[in-house]
Amino acid sequence: MHTVALLALDRVIPFDLSTPIEVFSRTRLPDGRPGYQVRVCAERPEVDAGLFTVRVPWGLEGLDTADTVIVPGTADPEAPLPVAVRDALRAAAGNGTRIASICSGTFPLAATGLLDGLRATTHWSAAGLLAAAHPDIEVDPDVLYVDNGQILTSAGAAAGLDLCLHMIRRDYGSAVAADAARLSVMPLEREGGQAQFIVHPHAPAPQGSVLEPLLVWLQDNLGSDLTLADIAAQAGTSTRTLIRRFREQAGTTPLQWLHRARVRQAQHLLETTHHSVERIGAQVGFGSPTAFRDRFKKTTGVTPHTYRRSFS
Repeated sequence: MHTVALLALDRVIPFDLSTPIEVFSRTRLPDGRPGYQVRVCAERPEVDAGLFTVRVPWGLEGLDTADTVIVPGTADPEAPLPVAVRDALRAAAGNGTRIASICSGTFPLAATGLLDGLRATTHWSAAGLLAAAHPDIEVDPDVLYVDNGQILTSAGAAAGLDLCLHMIRRDYGSAVAADAARLSVMPLEREGGQAQFIVHPHAPAPQGSVLEPLLVWLQDNLGSDLTLADIAAQAGTSTRTLIRRFREQAGTTPLQWLHRARVRQAQHLLETTHHSVERIGAQVGFGSPTAFRDRFKKTTGVTPHTYRRSFS
């Protein structure tokens, strides 16, 4: 079983600590078995979490045998990193352990030197501080998360959920990640490159359910040859209004959302069927095998054939 160790530092942000606990501990494989064992680790048995104190069952030795180590954010990102914690994180990285940070957890991770020369993100409001303190890191404040392979970083709040779901998808595939997303009431379509936040000229009206029927319709019609005009007609609105609503509520455009949904469905088919890549591309609505391969690789970073081999 994959073991996830959460490293709780003093002034840990409770939301950032609880997010991976909930997501990973609830993840189930298709046969019902748990996908992860979760442990909370710290340098000392008690950790200051602001309004309350957390009693931690594992010391730093809990990182030694973990497959993934996650560093949640802290309320004091500039606090000096204890030497023992630094050494434990470096040792884990040296052993090939996957290491991720949530929100301001990027700061203690940066203090180990493990992010030097890499691209990383953190909460947008702290990105300037991170860049100034660690000039050897390429700080990208405009994305939800960054996956460098072994080392991953995420932005604040809900972006930690996005990162956890991304790691589940890497570990067990899109079907398991989709189940985890449903339990978290979280969309699976949000990509790491999506903007952390959207600037509105004025606060958008609360329209949380406006797009839901349309998204269901799109999901049911992924194999159809849909244009922006077709989607707008189904929504009963103009293309301009449709684009604005998608920007406000989904953080992307209608066609980008459609492309990502098609790739997600293709991932599921690659994992669960023996259909040819060409057939799957057509099933999910791509006009040609070349268009399918190009879009799939752009979204996932690998070709459909490579993706299928990783789950065979």
